[in-house]
Amino acid sequence: MYCSACGVAVNQGLTYCKNCGAKVLREDDRRPTEPKPENIIVMMVATFVMGLVAITGLMAVLKGVLHFEFGPLMAITMLSFLIMLVLEGAFIRLLFRKRQREEDKDAKFNSSQPATKQLEAQSQLPLRPVEGVTEHTTRTFDPVFSERK
Repeated sequence: MYCSACGVAVNQGLTYCKNCGAKVLREDDRRPTEPKPENIIVMMVATFVMGLVAITGLMAVLKGVLHFEFGPLMAITMLSFLIMLVLEGAFIRLLFRKRQREEDKDAKFNSSQPATKQLEAQSQLPLRPVEGVTEHTTRTFDPVFSERK
């Protein structure tokens, strides 16, 4: 898992980044509010199939029960197909708008911040270990010898 602010690798249990202090979003916090592309495609297919069934049923009722002529029957059928086409277009637009947002987000993230590998290449190698507090304090104090009276 990586920090969304600075790109440094972050351990799973942490809620804040050790490097920059930004809050790390967990997987359950990152759930998108928009539908997944798979669900949009399922809705498109369901709309098409149910629309065909509904238009066929409407044509049968108009011709068999209400005895519509050919002209008004075709006008109502074309209007129904136009409504179904508009719904399919809305689903396609939603599908491509989501993709466009993801591409824009990726391009913005990649252009504004260097990748982790680039940051690692710029860092000093080899990394020296961080000294402990006790090592630093015990090394700086020299023993003081005093004379006894």
